[in-house]
Amino acid sequence: MEPIIFGIGSRVKHAEFGEGVVIQITSYAYTVTFMKVGIREIGADSGKLENLDTAELENDLVSLFDVERIFTSLLRKFSDVQETVVLAPKWQGGKLLMQPADKNLKPKEVPIDTFFQKIVMLRDRLRVLEQRVNSNDKLSDEEKVNMQQYITRCYGSLTTFNILFKNNEDHFVGDKSS
Repeated sequence: MEPIIFGIGSRVKHAEFGEGVVIQITSYAYTVTFMKVGIREIGADSGKLENLDTAELENDLVSLFDVERIFTSLLRKFSDVQETVVLAPKWQGGKLLMQPADKNLKPKEVPIDTFFQKIVMLRDRLRVLEQRVNSNDKLSDEEKVNMQQYITRCYGSLTTFNILFKNNEDHFVGDKSS
């Protein structure tokens, strides 16, 4: 017997979670909002969903989430678009004071928010450079590896500034073997 393929909007029943509605489809799973337990992902081949009312299946099984993820990835790789990166709360509103050794010279104050945005722009431009090096068909593999190692060392030189980032996944990461 051929398994039922549910479309978005299909009403289904699950033995453990009760009744729900299919809200997203991927090639491997259904995302279902259940009345009692909220949103759950159920394997498409699990056979755990009983049909209550099948909505017509769309031809395109790509979800909005998948499309967003693909476009975000492409924008990061091939543009100078900057993603939103959050400054750690302890630094918000703070300032960076650069004091020259010569006491006759005036110190320079820079808002940390401004300094942080410059660091983020540098990080994002290094990422774009990295992608352009990797996708360049005129460079040999050896040249790409050498340039990639140099870029990685640049990231490593910037790890000092990781204290400014709120989220660890935004940190600079250098060569972990050294």
